[in-house]
Amino acid sequence: MTAEAPEAPSLVPLNAVFATDFVQVLVAVTTANTVNELAEAVAVHSEGKRVRAEPRPKVVVHNGRILDGELTVAEAGILPLDHVAVEYA
Repeated sequence: MTAEAPEAPSLVPLNAVFATDFVQVLVAVTTANTVNELAEAVAVHSEGKRVRAEPRPKVVVHNGRILDGELTVAEAGILPLDHVAVEYA
């Protein structure tokens, strides 16, 4: 019996906004990225530029719920072109 090879990560482009930023960005992550990695990928476009950087953890809000940062994008049920918000906890 042979084991099936794990599926390769897929690209997931997302619409995202960070904290109080007025600019929405298009961010590309993969299905294998964690939600914490997603938060950092969004923050890099705004934090310290249009939004003051704060020494607090970040959370991702998707469809009205705060996601566990250890989940992968796939496990969290985030699909291509979904909208996510990243906030300071």
